[in-house]
Amino acid sequence: MEKKSHDHIIIRSATLNNLKSVSLKIPRNWIIVFAGVSGSGKSSVVFDTIAVESQRQLNETFSWYIRNRLPKYQKPEVVSIENLSPAIIVDQKRMGGNSRSTVGTITDIQPLLRLLFSRIGQPSAGESNHYSFNDPAGMCPVCKGLGKVVSLDMGRFIDMDKSLNEGAVLFPTFRIGSYYMNLYANTGLFDMNKPLKNYTGEELRIFLYGADIDTLQRFAQTRKTEWKQYNDFEGVASRFNRLYLNRDLTALNDKRTDALMKFMKQCICPECKGKRLNKAALSSKINGYSIADFSEMEMDELRSSLSRINDSVGSQVARILTENIGRIINIGLGYLHLDRETPSLSGGESQRLKIVKHLGSSLTGMTYIFDEPSIGLHPRDITMLNNLFTELRDKGNTVIIVEHDKDIIRHADTVIEMGPLAGENGGEVIFNGNVEQFLTSDTLTANMLNSNIAINKNPCSPAGWLPVKNASLHNLKNISVRIPEGVLTCITGVAGSGKSSLSQVFTKQYPDSVTVSQSSITTSIRSTPVTYLGIMDAIRKIYADTHQVSPGLFSFNSEGACPVCKGKGVIETDMAFMDTVTTVCEHCGGKRFAPEIMKYKIKGKSITDILSLTIKQSIGFFEGEKFIPKLKSLYNVGLGYITLGQSLDTLSGGELQRVKLANELKKSGKIYVMDEPTTGLHMADVAILMDLLRRMVKNGNSIMVIEHNLDVIKQADWIIDIGPDGGKNGGRVIFEGTPLDLLQASGSVTAEYLRRDIV
Repeated sequence: MEKKSHDHIIIRSATLNNLKSVSLKIPRNWIIVFAGVSGSGKSSVVFDTIAVESQRQLNETFSWYIRNRLPKYQKPEVVSIENLSPAIIVDQKRMGGNSRSTVGTITDIQPLLRLLFSRIGQPSAGESNHYSFNDPAGMCPVCKGLGKVVSLDMGRFIDMDKSLNEGAVLFPTFRIGSYYMNLYANTGLFDMNKPLKNYTGEELRIFLYGADIDTLQRFAQTRKTEWKQYNDFEGVASRFNRLYLNRDLTALNDKRTDALMKFMKQCICPECKGKRLNKAALSSKINGYSIADFSEMEMDELRSSLSRINDSVGSQVARILTENIGRIINIGLGYLHLDRETPSLSGGESQRLKIVKHLGSSLTGMTYIFDEPSIGLHPRDITMLNNLFTELRDKGNTVIIVEHDKDIIRHADTVIEMGPLAGENGGEVIFNGNVEQFLTSDTLTANMLNSNIAINKNPCSPAGWLPVKNASLHNLKNISVRIPEGVLTCITGVAGSGKSSLSQVFTKQYPDSVTVSQSSITTSIRSTPVTYLGIMDAIRKIYADTHQVSPGLFSFNSEGACPVCKGKGVIETDMAFMDTVTTVCEHCGGKRFAPEIMKYKIKGKSITDILSLTIKQSIGFFEGEKFIPKLKSLYNVGLGYITLGQSLDTLSGGELQRVKLANELKKSGKIYVMDEPTTGLHMADVAILMDLLRRMVKNGNSIMVIEHNLDVIKQADWIIDIGPDGGKNGGRVIFEGTPLDLLQASGSVTAEYLRRDIV
């Protein structure tokens, strides 16, 4: 059926990033998939143009008072966009939060469960807040609702064989010469040159835990010194406890947390046994279960237990709960439990939980925008995801998906491919039509969809074996496996089966292995691929040595920065209540450097000329330099087209993933463990990645990848399939062997979908 003009989102001449004056019509109330290689312009159209303009115009409907407190969006570089509806963005970002944020709290299931217990729990602990571990009325008084407590590990904190002047206190904050250590030295109460093991019991106790004024004055008399202060004395251990214990360490940055944990030990709270709640809340039961018992159940078991509630007061709340839990199960997350902390969720799990929040909504006429929702999903779960997209569409919404997955592309009503390639060679609409037409087109994505990667019939033979014995982390059932050396091993299985847990056990047993995780890299307008890889310092040194000047002159984050834009290349004008206006800096022409820096050149090129070179061009320009292997690592992951000075915040998710991969692969190692390295990669980019992994294996490296991508599984040398399902129903070794043998395996979900893909 032909759609009317007002049934389309109409974009006219979008020019953001690499878009080449893109104009297109996007049908509303359909499922639309944007395809194309990483960096082709998909995100520039969908997120930076459609999503931003939708949110910007929606914000304009609010009063100035409200708008001043909302995020400000600059008008995208587009002539016009027509027929927009409010957009809901479901991105790849992991859910924030800390130890107090759980699956139950972010899905709003926990509040309903608290309501249920406040109505029919026996004996009643009180109102809903009395069942909350985030409320003083319900939280455990010892751990304050965290479920765990940390204490100072004195064996790591102090060295009894050393004196204070020799650095007996090992925690850096109390190092010799620090502010805190000078406080203790200046009291005159302690012999700074005597080893702590020679302190008397009283001396050590006062130094560690302090004392009141009277005790200190008596102690000072025995030391033949004078305690001149008129307040209690805080010992070094007491000060540490006050500053760092009994707080949520997840609120600190990773480096700070890691530094602190070296001096602490963490254990389950002895009062609540890790259940977070006080005795009154834990004593209240429904059908023999406390609210903590329900929170520890996997979703299938929880739904079953709640469905047995037939109390006239609580049955209606229980029905709503089972409906919400059913949505989580239907999206392939039945292995989760409500007490799972959100920081521990993967990007794919976070994204799917965001989807669940919208499925119960009564809103229609919305535009739902998804950023590669297939991330972290087994092929079995893709079917569930497609059903959810259909449900959203059939409620009268527009569903726009940026995606590389074959099955999601085939499920679309309309496919729009950006390309033909990436970077300056992309930014054009090369196809816009239905799936049937798309599959007969001659685009890169269509050709990849129509091709069939052959299964590896001649796998490499292992050079040896790396055993993993009695692995019991999380849901692993005390399994033992052998990881072959000198080959490409693929760990497979449905989401939550125990793949990542196995890799964690492996890396703990083999600490020399190089791990490439899924975590994203930090981006900003001031960070570039070459600064991230540490190449820029060497380039600045070449200029500095050639011209005998300071290296800082060749940094737009230091001395060489344009004095007007401060090295940003643009001027951002805050318009108070109106949207911020960004213009190219007229003083430096957007080059970020002070104009006088342009006179310094090597081989006829200024520093801005160098930053405009592509990775491929720069390899030839800097031939012979020590940092060439780092540049080649970017080229080898398919990023030869990006420029040295390109801001990381302009790269797509797939490009950022490969920048990170390049950074990890330049490290020296013989064993590499990669968690879904195909995340964000187009099928053509996966082929480039596989070529790289093959070269690494040929050079004698052992590669272990956790993957759902069937094309990667087909080309592996060895498969270890974990399952058969997720959560408590996973954690077992279902299969070990070659890809060809996997085709014949029974009881493996991965084998089932591999057979379908071969056909």
